[in-house]
Amino acid sequence: MPLRETYFRNAFQISVILKGVHALIEIAGGALFYLARTETVLHWVNVLTREELLEDPRDFVATHLLAAAQGMTGATQSFYAFYLMSHGLIKVVLVAGLLRRKPVAYPLSLVVMTLFILYQLYRYSYTHSAGLLFLTGFDLVVMWLVWHEWRVMRGKVRA
Repeated sequence: MPLRETYFRNAFQISVILKGVHALIEIAGGALFYLARTETVLHWVNVLTREELLEDPRDFVATHLLAAAQGMTGATQSFYAFYLMSHGLIKVVLVAGLLRRKPVAYPLSLVVMTLFILYQLYRYSYTHSAGLLFLTGFDLVVMWLVWHEWRVMRGKVRA
């Protein structure tokens, strides 16, 4: 395998593994949202942001986390739990298929990631979260690597 393709293959594997780790974190976060009471979530957000807000009362991340926790209801908590768990489970299945080089996983991953990106951009239009832009950028890079690896698998890329 030429050096360039080795580089792309390694980048593909690392990015897919990172997506898998992110998916597992989403599943764990979703499970925590299902198990924790709304008051417990608010308590932990208060604990985690207290020092930062004492240091800088206008800290962007801390103020937004606290506002989100204070505005959380049972319904929004259930939505976050469902969203995180379903999003994470879908990604875990796709990551497993990509790492096992299952042919159907490549186009399916591209379709699913496109849908996730569209939703992230929709959410960005409301939240203006830099994190969503970062995640979208990372997803675009992963999509390109998936597309490239899929072409290599099908023999469409010259060695």
